[in-house]
Amino acid sequence: MHLCESQQDLLGGTILIYVITGAASGIGAATAVRLRDSGHDVIGVDLAGTEIDADLSTPAGRAQVLQEIASRTDVVDGVVPCAGLAGVPGRSGGLLTALNYFGAIELVSGLRGHLTRSAQGAVVAIASNSVSTSPGVSEQLVEACLAGDESAACEIGEQVGGLGAYPSTKTAICRWVRRNAVLPEWTGAGITVNAVAPGATETPMVAEIREDPMIGQFFDQFPIPVGRPGNPDEIAAAITFLLGPDARFVCGSIVYVDGGTDALLRTDDWPTSL
Repeated sequence: MHLCESQQDLLGGTILIYVITGAASGIGAATAVRLRDSGHDVIGVDLAGTEIDADLSTPAGRAQVLQEIASRTDVVDGVVPCAGLAGVPGRSGGLLTALNYFGAIELVSGLRGHLTRSAQGAVVAIASNSVSTSPGVSEQLVEACLAGDESAACEIGEQVGGLGAYPSTKTAICRWVRRNAVLPEWTGAGITVNAVAPGATETPMVAEIREDPMIGQFFDQFPIPVGRPGNPDEIAAAITFLLGPDARFVCGSIVYVDGGTDALLRTDDWPTSL
């Protein structure tokens, strides 16, 4: 039985269907817990330990996920692409680009038809406060991502390395959200598209950064006005709000959930006039 049939049986969308990538740990897992605790169905995607095990860094892995979702349901009410790699020295910038940007955007785009069949379709992408608080964003990589040229983008990603590819791919996600959220294909079809930009959050990704011999010693020196890193459930709270009915007038927003870091470092940089 397709999940959409059980959804229809429960009247009024009481049980909604969400797709979350990176659902085995960190922010993805916390979001899945919140949604399931609210009585909804979650199709988790990760390398292992979820409803669908797949590698989203490859076109074949993405195609597998889309095929498996289609076999389970005709309707998806929300998509949260959390899967990603940390930007640490020595990491392949090409692999990071393939997963962090194309693994997110290609999946979201592939599920647009499912989202149009929902009465309250929503996409919440995962950005990062690194887009505005870290140096090293490669505009060349950002533009290659936005052009949809995965081969060129991954080649540039290799050149800039993991440290540069991380904020660059997150910048590309922010621009994709801003560009596409307002289009007829998305908001015109009743689908809200937004993003959250977490700061330092106690996840396996952050643990990996802390353990890195080159950059780990500097991580906790990054200023957080509230005095501590966030926890995954705090980010998940913002995500679930953006997925919900109270956020239907939110369109194309990048919501910072970073303990005040961006506000501290860029106090007067926003807003700017046309």
